[in-house]
Amino acid sequence: QVRLVESGGGLVHAGESLRLSCTATGDIYGINDMGWYRQAPGKQRELVAILRSIGREDYADSVLGRFTISRDNAEKMARLTMNSLKPEDTAVYYCYADVQSYYNGPYRPKWGQGTQVTVSS
Repeated sequence: QVRLVESGGGLVHAGESLRLSCTATGDIYGINDMGWYRQAPGKQRELVAILRSIGREDYADSVLGRFTISRDNAEKMARLTMNSLKPEDTAVYYCYADVQSYYNGPYRPKWGQGTQVTVSS
């Protein structure tokens, strides 16, 4: 069974920074894309940042220049460094990974349980 375990959320003031971490555990042979989505109250879940298996980084326009995603493939870990946080960044942040559990097996999407990020003005 594959699990994505997130940590690092919390309450900060506008302009401050946070770093989120996500570690994949369980039966993992390979990981393609790995990154972060978020969902604010009353809104749809949206992509924040993702690292593709080909090495490309994709970011939401709203976080460009403020957020940075990094990945440690050996540790099966992804991190999201969030600087200059704004109240509109307040949301539950979900880790996402496209995981292959055995050799030549299919890649399946997995989600973490979510971690709350709250930015006060």
